[in-house]
Amino acid sequence: MTTVLEKTLKRQLSIGGRAYILTVSAEGLKLTLKGRRKGLELRWDSLVSGDAALAVALNASLRRLAAEPAAHKPPSQPGEGSKGRISSAQPKNSGRVRQSTTRRSKA
Repeated sequence: MTTVLEKTLKRQLSIGGRAYILTVSAEGLKLTLKGRRKGLELRWDSLVSGDAALAVALNASLRRLAAEPAAHKPPSQPGEGSKGRISSAQPKNSGRVRQSTTRRSKA
C-alpha cells in the first residue's frame, strides 16, 4: 500500500561534490544548492504531459549550439562591419551640433 504525499519531504544529496537539497511536495520537485532558495523546479503535471521532456531537449540543443558558434557562423562579406552592417565612408560628426533654422513668427 502507498502513502499519500501530504507533507513536503526534504532530503540532502551530493552531486559532483556539492550539497543539494531535494524537496518533494504535492506540487512537484525542487532541487537547490544547499543554503540557497532558487533552484530547478519541475511540476508533476509538466512531467506527466511531456512538457518537461520537451524543455530538456530544447535546453540540450541550445547548449550544443552555444558550444559551437564558430561552426555555424557564415563567412563575412567584404566591406561589412563586425555586426554585418556596411560601413559608410562618411566621417562621423565630430561633436559639433547642427544649428537648426529658426522660423519667423508672424506678428
